[in-house]
Amino acid sequence: MGFQFVYLLFCFFFKVNPKKITFASSRSNELNGNLEYIYSEFKSRDNNLILVKSFFKIKNDFTGKIHYLFHMIKECYHIATSRYFIIDDYHYLIYLIKPRKKTEIIQLWHACGAFKKFGMSIVGKPNGPSREYIKTVKIHSNYSRLYVSSSEVIPYYAEAFDMEESKIFPLGVPRTDYFFENHQKEKVIEKLLQKIGSFQDKQIILYAPTFRGKSYQQDVFVSPINFNLLKEQLKKESIILIHLHPYMSSAFHLEDDLKDFVYHIKHDFTIEELLLITDVLITDYSSIIFDYSLLNKPAAFYAHDLNEYMQERDFYYEYESLVPGPIFSHTEKLLDWLNNGQFNQEKMDLFKNKFFDYTDGNTSSRIVSHLLSSLNDL
Repeated sequence: MGFQFVYLLFCFFFKVNPKKITFASSRSNELNGNLEYIYSEFKSRDNNLILVKSFFKIKNDFTGKIHYLFHMIKECYHIATSRYFIIDDYHYLIYLIKPRKKTEIIQLWHACGAFKKFGMSIVGKPNGPSREYIKTVKIHSNYSRLYVSSSEVIPYYAEAFDMEESKIFPLGVPRTDYFFENHQKEKVIEKLLQKIGSFQDKQIILYAPTFRGKSYQQDVFVSPINFNLLKEQLKKESIILIHLHPYMSSAFHLEDDLKDFVYHIKHDFTIEELLLITDVLITDYSSIIFDYSLLNKPAAFYAHDLNEYMQERDFYYEYESLVPGPIFSHTEKLLDWLNNGQFNQEKMDLFKNKFFDYTDGNTSSRIVSHLLSSLNDL
């Protein structure tokens, strides 16, 4: 009620600027991912647009919450005066107010495809919002448009966000344009060399598990994979990079005797850069498998806690039949596959084609054209 009042005050004193587009995030202090690609595309199209950045990474302490309170008041002004207010994740303030008709809330959602359940699909589950909370804060409400990777996933996003399918557009996920740009893989390799030292021509294995937790924190993360066993067999020809969700990174400790074989990559590389140089991906329930499928490289799934995870979160599809690679729950079996396993390219292609309507690297252009076509419809 309080923020709705603040918002209405700004609406009373200020009009919507038809040229103003605000990009907002509460999980980062800088422009990146989908927001960066759409921002850059807008900037290249029309110099008369007013592009505003509203970023604030929430710190889960008293001071952080006070700062966030003032940030939300400022953001009420941006919502009240913007034609488009563009986000790519959960955005608390949006669910506390009722935006006026001349402002559209654009959701670019940070994940491709539809894998593990989220949003309204997990109300009442251990890692989801309670039914009582939903009565107070209607999460994922007020979205005017949502952009997704394929028509296949529209029903699942409509369920997760409790929104009409007609407002969901399968034009792609902007950040995947990265994989179609003229990159020099060698530049990313050189960047990695500067970070960790020489690894010659070794195979790069990326371990990227999904976030396990609620809100902005997770208990200490302990890898279910026995890296010591992998080191014994693979050290001469491979290195392992670990990429964790930002909320997980501070909750992970790497043993000293593994640090010449396993490298925890925190802030120096984007996930897109890591996927580009990766030879083999090991994940579990992470949606990065969708991005990775665009690169036509092998992946394995270490799902040691599958039954438990299904109880806590569940999936939109049957896990075993969906994932485009072998599933393991023991390091020994994973090691055997890394040494001798086959890559099923056909299965990866079927997966990719199911979850991407476009694989042309032009997603940002499509979405911006779609938004510009109705920019002046006030």
